[in-house]
Amino acid sequence: MRVMKILLAILKILLVILLVSGMVVCGRGNKEKGEVQPAAGTAQATGQSAANPFFTDWNTPFGAPPFDQIKVENFKPAILEGISRHNEEIKAIAENPEPPTFANTVEALDRSGLFLDRAQRVMMNLLSAHTNDQLQAVAQELAPTLSAHYDEIFLNPKLFARIKAVYEQRDRLGLNPEQQQLLKKYYQDFVRAGANLDEAKKARLKEINKELSVLELKFAENVLKETNAFELVIDDPADLEGLPQNVVSAAAEAAKERGKEGKWVFTLHKPSLIPFLQYSPRRDLREKIFKAYINRGNNGNEYDNKAIIARAIALRIEKAKLLGYKTWADYVLEDSMAKTPEAVYKFLDQVWQPALKKAKEEAAELQKLIQAEGHNFKLQPWDWWYYAEKLRKQKYALDEEMLRPYFKLENVINGVFLLANKLYGLQFVERKDIPVYHPDVRVFEVKEADGTHVGILYTDYFPRASKGAGAWMDAIRDEYKIDGKKITPLILNCGNFTKPTPDQPSLLTLEEVTTLFHEFGHALHGLLSDCTYLRLTGTNVARDFVELPSQIMENWVTEPEFLKMFARHYQTGEPIPEALVEKIRNSRYFNQGFATVEYLAACYLDMDWHTLTEPVKPEEVMSFEERSLQKIGLIPEIVVRYRSPYFSHIFSNSYYAGYYSYIWAEVLDADAFQAFKEKGLFDQATARAFRENILAKGGSEDPMVLYVKFRGREPKVEPMLRRRGL
Repeated sequence: MRVMKILLAILKILLVILLVSGMVVCGRGNKEKGEVQPAAGTAQATGQSAANPFFTDWNTPFGAPPFDQIKVENFKPAILEGISRHNEEIKAIAENPEPPTFANTVEALDRSGLFLDRAQRVMMNLLSAHTNDQLQAVAQELAPTLSAHYDEIFLNPKLFARIKAVYEQRDRLGLNPEQQQLLKKYYQDFVRAGANLDEAKKARLKEINKELSVLELKFAENVLKETNAFELVIDDPADLEGLPQNVVSAAAEAAKERGKEGKWVFTLHKPSLIPFLQYSPRRDLREKIFKAYINRGNNGNEYDNKAIIARAIALRIEKAKLLGYKTWADYVLEDSMAKTPEAVYKFLDQVWQPALKKAKEEAAELQKLIQAEGHNFKLQPWDWWYYAEKLRKQKYALDEEMLRPYFKLENVINGVFLLANKLYGLQFVERKDIPVYHPDVRVFEVKEADGTHVGILYTDYFPRASKGAGAWMDAIRDEYKIDGKKITPLILNCGNFTKPTPDQPSLLTLEEVTTLFHEFGHALHGLLSDCTYLRLTGTNVARDFVELPSQIMENWVTEPEFLKMFARHYQTGEPIPEALVEKIRNSRYFNQGFATVEYLAACYLDMDWHTLTEPVKPEEVMSFEERSLQKIGLIPEIVVRYRSPYFSHIFSNSYYAGYYSYIWAEVLDADAFQAFKEKGLFDQATARAFRENILAKGGSEDPMVLYVKFRGREPKVEPMLRRRGL
């Protein structure tokens, strides 16, 4: 996910064990109105937690969390109580005197831990979207405890024996396809979590998992603190030359928020950083802010992440070997569409060579532009954005500022809602009666065309110091069914888009618009899920399949037929002119070499880290990165999209050995979108097939099987290469 997210380190150990894909962590709510009854002898029964909202029914609309009542001090007692209840549930399953069956073992396991997961879900979302030092301290304290708790479950010999017994008679049980998949996944989960290890190896595995859970959480905290620590303060208006007025106004507002009224502050958050790199002629200041961005986590201070990286890699190598795998990548990819590291490298190589050739051609063009202006310096990474923007204007008479007035945030939101309506008949009704965790958050009830309730969508689109960088989708509650009743989902979309100022509303760049549509695609995957089991619902799919529902949504953004429906000037209300739409289409291949190369370099770096068989020392982290990038021939004018010390996808999230997933899924989404191009952008039969076979199915069947059911054949790579101009 653009990503993505970031995100949610408390359940990292569970994610490692389950390899649950998608940004959504598989938490659960007991009943739709949040009804979780206290067990006899619990903390609530003793009166200890009378004021803790996690120990009460949530009488909010649709069982939404009462964010206005939840305090940091509520989490620890709720999670500890949840662990206690979960342990009792697991004990009852493992020690059930009845012979193991699908219902009393596998289904029962899938339904366990509801109280715990409800508290965890809320805490994890706040850790990403609205954190503070106190919440981070609680998370750090609880991470080893949670890690140990899940290890006790997955390494429970009695529980595994029951699951294995059911698995061995699977062909005689008459299970439907979803039940077959659930049984297969849980059996694999336990085996991959170490259920077959001897006691000494199990004990070591628990220690590894505990330590990794803390390291991954600390990595994310360090990146956030490094990002927030930097400010480029400008007090001379002359240094604002070339910057668009909306960028200047946002910098003035940022300065005011920081007690520096009368000055201008630029930060490492993308809505501040990228426009400065695009438009400021001050090369020295571009270099300063760019280097601050690419050196996050690599400054030798308290937030330095190199030691964390070295230790995490060492632990992952050790864990992979304990479990019988050559490398961590071999372990991870076994449960993906790609299956092996060799397949990933082969795929990346196919795209890398044409992309690198294109990037070199682009670098030469930018160098010529520099020389044409009378300069004799060599193009550097902090120059690329600036001269690329100039070249785009020169070649296509187009720059970002020409587009922003047509992408008012509210219009873009209406646009993505319109697309969901035209494709799937969905309606979005804003709700002011559902509590939120920050004033920036808006809440929408999602309904079918006939008014049937589908779920709740939270949107949180502006950057702040308490929020992680990037954009992501997550779930506060997944869809599932229990006793024949459908529990509807609570889905969150987060972004860090251009903020409104006193002078004008939030006006987005085309890239920000695309990102919003992308994350909304993930939201639809969660909202339109129609699965029975929590292990399989929503975005709980193979990592290299989860980006299909999100990336396909990006395709509609620049389609003229649809673009004109929502892109309207924020002052006049006039639709985007045909001439401007044509410029967007004409420039669609512009800078694609750069975009593809900086991304693919990060994919190679991820794979190189996770195909190591021996650890590295902290002082060797950056030299290892350098060798990785030299090996593929990355040109010096381009910096890898994520350098190791702030590569949160792979060191504080579950995209390790999986960052390639975006371009793997792009093959799927480009091919899938061709079906709409062939039949019509809003063709109802095609949309229904995509909803029924992709969005609704979660991980209930093999992803390639689901894709073939939608498309009628396996995907072809040519549409992706054509779309990137490669």
